[in-house]
Amino acid sequence: MATHIGFLAIFSWGLLALLGNLTKALPAFELLFICFSISFIILLVKRVATKQPLLTPPKLSKKQIIIGVTGLFGFHFCYFMALKYGPLIEVSLIVYLWPLLLGVFVATPGAKFKAILGGLLGFLGTLSLITDGSGLSINSEYYLGYFFAGCCAVLWSSYSYLMSQFNSHVDDIGWLSLIVAVLALFAHFYFETTVINLSVSQCLGAILLGLGPVGGAFYLWDYGLKFGNRTLLASFSFLTPVLSTFILILASQAPFSWSVFIALALILLGAAISNKKPSISLKKA
Repeated sequence: MATHIGFLAIFSWGLLALLGNLTKALPAFELLFICFSISFIILLVKRVATKQPLLTPPKLSKKQIIIGVTGLFGFHFCYFMALKYGPLIEVSLIVYLWPLLLGVFVATPGAKFKAILGGLLGFLGTLSLITDGSGLSINSEYYLGYFFAGCCAVLWSSYSYLMSQFNSHVDDIGWLSLIVAVLALFAHFYFETTVINLSVSQCLGAILLGLGPVGGAFYLWDYGLKFGNRTLLASFSFLTPVLSTFILILASQAPFSWSVFIALALILLGAAISNKKPSISLKKA
């Protein structure tokens, strides 16, 4: 059950591109503030619905708060900076090293090789999808963007692994969201100009992002990693760009490409290798 909940987070992230198109005119940190504020409101609504004390303080240690905020805010900050200083395709590929890293982190010592092999196949699937066979060009003028993208991969894989080790309540994601919302607001005031008159589609997109990919999904991901099959979730995280492309194609916002199926085959093969259980040979007495 917990693993399925983790899959819901991955599916939710697949909606990010579609919903992001509704809000692409909004400043990044302003949107991040809105989304994480909604994520905090999710906690309050849950508390009211279950008749729990509304503002019970989190049971997170200082270490957990630092890791949680660094992961949630640090990842998004580095992602925005990566897009500012680097091209989308290369940045996206470097960021999607995080499922490979997470797979290695959560694998048992005897399964590290399978995790690396399966992760590499999943990454090749992502490569074939994002580049659509056009190849890559690494340019020295974009090294700062590549650096921030690499930070994204390390931060999110580390956050996912470390938070799954803590015996903290999933509700505490809401309190972390509040801290991230405040940091995003400060970053917005420092880097951006506020957009006040939001259109109906922008409001709808921001609300849906906060309920889903950039808010509610973090609760699902935390629960899935804490109580589900972490290796399986890491392997299938490579499906996020595949789901995103499928959804854009269905919404007539992206052209059909056979690279989707090539990517899907490689990712599923990688997941099968990463999660293959060792064969047990029985010796007759």
